[in-house]
Amino acid sequence: MRAVSANLLALLFLCTCASVFYVWSRLETYNTGLQLTSRGSADIGPSPDLSAKTFRALLAVPVAQRLHLGGILDAHNLTGVADQTGSLGIRDYHTNVDNKGSAQRGVPDKLGSPVEGIFWSEWLEDKFPVSFSEEHARAWRGRAREHRIVRLEPGCGRISNQLATFSDRSKACVRYGINADQVQGETLTYYLASLLGITNLPPLILAQLNVDSEQWASVRRRIGGLQWSERAVVSLTQWVANLTGVITPAPLRQESKGLRPLRGELGNKTTAELLELMQWTDLIILDYLSANFDRLVSNLFSLQWDSRVMERETNNLLRTPRGDLVFIDNEAGLVHGYRVLDMWEKYHSTVLDSVCVFRKRTVQRVIELHRRRDTRTRLLELYRDSEPLSPELGFLSDEHAGVLQSRINRLYKHILHCKVKYHQLGI
Repeated sequence: MRAVSANLLALLFLCTCASVFYVWSRLETYNTGLQLTSRGSADIGPSPDLSAKTFRALLAVPVAQRLHLGGILDAHNLTGVADQTGSLGIRDYHTNVDNKGSAQRGVPDKLGSPVEGIFWSEWLEDKFPVSFSEEHARAWRGRAREHRIVRLEPGCGRISNQLATFSDRSKACVRYGINADQVQGETLTYYLASLLGITNLPPLILAQLNVDSEQWASVRRRIGGLQWSERAVVSLTQWVANLTGVITPAPLRQESKGLRPLRGELGNKTTAELLELMQWTDLIILDYLSANFDRLVSNLFSLQWDSRVMERETNNLLRTPRGDLVFIDNEAGLVHGYRVLDMWEKYHSTVLDSVCVFRKRTVQRVIELHRRRDTRTRLLELYRDSEPLSPELGFLSDEHAGVLQSRINRLYKHILHCKVKYHQLGI
């Protein structure tokens, strides 16, 4: 009898604990909802699934521990760390948090085959968007260097970055790097894209923090609160409004055979879809050359624990209302990307190998850089001619400049492989 009573008491105690835990967990969910509302993001519908961002948590793990963990990381535990690294801040990068598809580009019906050999057709090239022209970039850089910064606030991803408002009410994202690699990667990737004729990156300048200067004096107190180091070199990137997320198109997902120059596979797509795919091919070329793992490559990496990651928005890629893709947050490129290349190279190669259609004008730049073997010299000249603070920030090491040239050469060989393969098929 005593044993039965003891068992009943134990059961009653367990039920009480379970009830308390249930009520507490519901309160936590309610409180989380209130916090989201206070940040202005509760109106976008259900909370976003963070599993697509889980690779970011890996970057927060010390290298030795990361190598030990290998591919057995638990995705559920990683999502909490991903939030702390700022992966949720991407929605704050450029105000618009509307997840609906952007407006379709108003273009006429297709004018013929979308491909000519392994290249996108000329009629598509004629309609290809120039997101940020050189004239626009030059004018923006001039204004950004002249105007005072009157406000700094969150809104550009991780907390160390800030959304700056200029005296003319225009805005820019200020990137204060935890180390110089981040600002260098962001800046040099921008100029590498310019060298390749890729215009999807917002204009960028460098600035040196000096609270006694006219440009920074109005935000002296805010800079002190952020604990930014005096004289640090930061990057300022044009802030663009009304951007929405982008999902990886079907031809570039893991279940697809890749993006191939086959009229049967591309002929049923709208002009707007083709123009977006053209921009994706430029993106893949740029990310391969810079070894930027913080976009499509990270999604491929995350497939080992999240089979639906490709169905969610791609990291650091946004779309304007008219359909232009905007490549943001390129800090992982070149410097840091090359330092951790051994870890990511197989994923970079897989993404590159999935594409055998290219913009002819981009390929012409690649061929020239391959033949002249002068990528370092030309990138350095463009960087120094465009950016007065380039000596303060520095440039690629000789080793990393060699890595860049070798990736140019590898890309050139891949393009030749595609040409031979589809020429043999009578394309």
